[in-house]
Amino acid sequence: MNLGIVETIQANKPVNSPLGNSPAIVQVRKLVSQVAAHNTLVLIQGESGSGKEVVARALHDSSDRAGKPFIPVNCGAIPADLLESELFGHEKGAFTGAIATRKGRFEMAEGGTLFLDEIGDMSLPMQVKLLRVLQERCFERVGSNQTIHSNVRIIAATHRDLDAMVDAGTFRQDLYFRLAVFPIQVPPLRDRVEDIPLLLQHFRRRLEARGDKPAEFSQGALQALMQHRWPGNIRELENLVERMSITHAGELVRVRDLPVRYAGDFIQSSEDEKSCLLDKPLISAIPAARPAEEREEAAALPSQGMDLRQHLQDLEVNYINEALRQVNGVVSQAAKLLGLQRTTLVEKMKKFGLQAAW
Repeated sequence: MNLGIVETIQANKPVNSPLGNSPAIVQVRKLVSQVAAHNTLVLIQGESGSGKEVVARALHDSSDRAGKPFIPVNCGAIPADLLESELFGHEKGAFTGAIATRKGRFEMAEGGTLFLDEIGDMSLPMQVKLLRVLQERCFERVGSNQTIHSNVRIIAATHRDLDAMVDAGTFRQDLYFRLAVFPIQVPPLRDRVEDIPLLLQHFRRRLEARGDKPAEFSQGALQALMQHRWPGNIRELENLVERMSITHAGELVRVRDLPVRYAGDFIQSSEDEKSCLLDKPLISAIPAARPAEEREEAAALPSQGMDLRQHLQDLEVNYINEALRQVNGVVSQAAKLLGLQRTTLVEKMKKFGLQAAW
């Protein structure tokens, strides 16, 4: 699969920043950059699997707390009666099974960021205790009367509609207003399908880094994926890439190779299956050299002469731009398409003042 993360475009973002160049995700990165330097509480909202934790990590990495811990807690994955101990810690003997003193996530995140994922799943009694910490910046371990002061930035996230939960009485209004000082809405993948090529390459690189041979995706397969609704969002896409890299390790995935839920509607909507470009890799080749007789006819020298050096440079620039366009700006893939080493292409781009702005 020859689509990818555009190195030049993504160069100025945090390592864990959301990938993509769609207007929706560009807006998310803008909000992250605006609030990162402040200790303001941030509420990240979005569907499950849309990348809320990635946004939270981007906030942390962009802040002056970047060198400190980033501690995530999934409030929906921890039983309600254990969440207090998980967040605030406990003293030895505080309850059955507390055989030793244990620090909670607030202490572990001291000086850094505590990410409270799925905050909408937190019980009402626990919401009261969290509100107190947010207001007073202090807490006590379970079984202790000693107050511990906390210097932690709180970022919360949820896939739930907290407004509706407040109206229903299942989420405290005062906590909601405390958390939602600076809301960030993460778009679902179906609203940013133009980012799928970047995400595909990102997941392929992860697989390569652990020694796997990721599958490549044809143009038709990409078109099919971009028409899918993605109810599982980015997590669903990542799972698909891993699945296809098991069944088609190092091979080209065509539309017909995709699971039916991804390929069915696309094939049915195509009048001619060949129009899907099922058997072609995602990168179309740069036009091959023309026959000698055509080259001779095209190579006629203008009567007024020409600047051959400039003409050749223009051709080189055009081919480099075309290669970068075809691979969405991935320099390493463009170099492969042009038969060059990546470092050689980078030097040429610097020489000609080119940027992979696709």
